[in-house]
Amino acid sequence: MPTTYANPRYSFRPPPELATGEGRARVVIVGAGVVGLTTALDLARHGIASILLDDDDTVSFGSRAICWSKRTLEIYDRLGLGQKLLDKGVTWKVGKVFFKDRLAYEFDLLPEPGHRMPAFVNLQQYYLEEWLVAACEASGLVDLRWKNRLQEVSPRADGVGLEVATPAGHYRLEAEWLLACDGARSTVRERLGLPFEGQVFRDRFLIADVVIEGFAMPAERRFWFDPPFHPGQSVLLHKQPDSMWRIDFQLGAEADPEAEKEPERVRARIRAMLGAEVPFALEWVSVYTFRCRRLERFRHGRIFFVGDSAHQVSPFGARGGNGGVQDADNLVWKLAAVLDGRAPESLLDSYDAERIPAADENILHSTRATDFITPRSEAARAYRDAVLLLAKDHPFARAMVNAGRLSTPHVYRESPLSTADGEAWSGGPAPGAPAIDAPLPEGEFLLGRLGGEPVLLVFGASAPTVAGVRILRLPAEGIAAERWDARPGTTYLVRPDQHVAARFRTPDPAAIARALERMWGRTSETARRAA
Repeated sequence: MPTTYANPRYSFRPPPELATGEGRARVVIVGAGVVGLTTALDLARHGIASILLDDDDTVSFGSRAICWSKRTLEIYDRLGLGQKLLDKGVTWKVGKVFFKDRLAYEFDLLPEPGHRMPAFVNLQQYYLEEWLVAACEASGLVDLRWKNRLQEVSPRADGVGLEVATPAGHYRLEAEWLLACDGARSTVRERLGLPFEGQVFRDRFLIADVVIEGFAMPAERRFWFDPPFHPGQSVLLHKQPDSMWRIDFQLGAEADPEAEKEPERVRARIRAMLGAEVPFALEWVSVYTFRCRRLERFRHGRIFFVGDSAHQVSPFGARGGNGGVQDADNLVWKLAAVLDGRAPESLLDSYDAERIPAADENILHSTRATDFITPRSEAARAYRDAVLLLAKDHPFARAMVNAGRLSTPHVYRESPLSTADGEAWSGGPAPGAPAIDAPLPEGEFLLGRLGGEPVLLVFGASAPTVAGVRILRLPAEGIAAERWDARPGTTYLVRPDQHVAARFRTPDPAAIARALERMWGRTSETARRAA
């Protein structure tokens, strides 16, 4: 198959431990995919060095994850890569759902202006990984070790012993902390014998990356139920850079994966969809099944599971890659605080307390989408088709359609790090919610002023004196004040990951100090709620 992208090949460099037989590291990360690279770069932005092991010598083959959500884009903007995604990627916010040969309805994921990042950017995973590799190398704090295959894992109370194989021999590493970012087939998880809990669905889907020069279709998400060109099944279409289009074809539970990947068979499906007169080139093909499952716990002593190594969801809704990046965003600031001595080790228990509910939310949405897209009985199919028919003219029915509810950030409603509201609020981000972006008078955006450290956001009042937190003052009028339900004196404590820890109608220094202690996990109540 022709390719529009040439995978880089990274050189194997014999690590120093080959000469000594063993070495030590504060943080070792396994898996240099999107999640592992993001984790390493975020640690570097906090001044924490890491060793990153990967058994390959390149970035991913095929586009794989392509839909990067607004929250994930905000995370990458904080890490210094946001503009690159905007410049190269395909920005979109409109989705359309079709039933047979007609439009059922369409939706807008970000109807209001005044945000730095769009609802979604489509970008092939290999581009993002390549940029992350370059950023990690430029940081000087990431020891990226290609062709270093993890062999054995030995957990201990004070660290983790690792055995690593390379083309030049074996060595041992003693890590204080191990972050398993090694995907759905995680070696770390397998060595520890940790099972997944959840469902594996029988239906199979075909992914095809197709180059179509001059294809006149807007940048939007299109989903068909039972279209004439693929009767009885569903199809998803997304635009990517480089005249690339992602097409997902539902195949059915009895499809033969190897036979379905035959190029001529795939081309026949695409010709039926596009028409015989549209020229195209097939670049990458894969067949997958839905998996909606997770580990019981994501923290196991000094080992953390991040991304697909911890949980798996169906690809409809773009919840896999985005969820993994948001795992990293949640974990890294906490681990950095523990390593720097700013927080007790018990703060790390909040990773489970916050990211397990987030995974459960993603799994719930993915399971419901799978049930709607692939009905298990004739009665279920009849219900689905009736809903799709009604959706054209009746808004109530549109809420019942599930073609993959698209990724949104999780709100940590029961977080042990949050201080509950003590006053009435009619809007604004509640404790546990991500910060809401807004344009600032000087031409910047609010989220560009938040993140990486705790910030006290004060609207239209003198800032209180609170040790250990940066102050950001904003006027009590304008778009930011409106979105944050602010009036003079309104004060928010924002965490290093841009989630709200607490909010107050008046800036009481003692109350803010207590909320800051809770955010760092320094209170007995915080530790109790995380357990």
